[in-house]
Amino acid sequence: MISRRCALAALLAAVSPVAVVPAFGQAFPSRPITMVVPFAPGGPTDIVARIVAERMSQTLGQQVVVENVAGAAGTTGANRVARADADGHTILMGPMSTMSFSPALYPNLAFNVLTDFEPVGIAASAPIMLVANKSLPSGSLAEFSAHLKANAASINNGNAGVGSTSHLACTLLNRRIGANPTSVPYRGTGPALQDLVAGNVGYLCDQVTSLMGQVQAGAVQPIAVLAPTRSPVLPNVPTAKEAGMEGVDMVVWNAIFAPKGTPAPVIAALNAALRRAIDDPAATARFLQLGAEAPVEADRTPEALRRVHAADVAKWGEVIRAAEIRVQ
Repeated sequence: MISRRCALAALLAAVSPVAVVPAFGQAFPSRPITMVVPFAPGGPTDIVARIVAERMSQTLGQQVVVENVAGAAGTTGANRVARADADGHTILMGPMSTMSFSPALYPNLAFNVLTDFEPVGIAASAPIMLVANKSLPSGSLAEFSAHLKANAASINNGNAGVGSTSHLACTLLNRRIGANPTSVPYRGTGPALQDLVAGNVGYLCDQVTSLMGQVQAGAVQPIAVLAPTRSPVLPNVPTAKEAGMEGVDMVVWNAIFAPKGTPAPVIAALNAALRRAIDDPAATARFLQLGAEAPVEADRTPEALRRVHAADVAKWGEVIRAAEIRVQ
């Protein structure tokens, strides 16, 4: 009888909402949680946030409400969370771009990306892919690189804006190739991709999430995935390393952060809810449709996010400074 009761208690604990009483004595969560997305609705970060927020609500027993606070490449929303009460009721769905590029792009940033937040966990990630317009010789990465190096003065490289993920990814690639084409910034990936399809720019680097539709439609040429492994949604596109080029890997992640000083039990509760959210089969399927993936088990802890975050701040800070990229 005792063993049956213990088993029943364990089962109820597994399916019941998380209830945490931190050191300050108030149960968490005691009210709805605001998940700040530092971009406008509809983009990859916003979509990932809404997928996990819905499922985290079920686990936590309180609604997780997504609020879009756009501005200054995501730093407006991130600053809001950095200044919020450290009780776990205001959290950030932080994109890698905002959380890793900002220190080097904005010398007078109002917050410190490494010390003003507590990492909770990575929600999803997506690889960067290099695509070219259909008139460019690009049967392979080697062929593309040779053509770009020989014709850089006449080839434009589109991107989603100065300091964006697509800008920095192709900046890293161009440095590796040893070419200096004209960089053309647009107001987002959409306009840049339209001009790529129209043949007005030669190539573009951006996350698979944003590009796979045009690739699958045959409107642009996929050349290589700039990541350690192939994308599950485009399995026939080789990685840069497989194509003979190393040192250009870029995987874009979206992760949850809380304000600095948020109690450890609250971080643990949020992390547990996030883990359960990304393990939901419907979430997995939706991520796959987006060209994104949940992290492997070893990369789901706050400590793993802290490690990845610090490495990306160092890596991309070096790229930004070396290329002398400035954001007005």
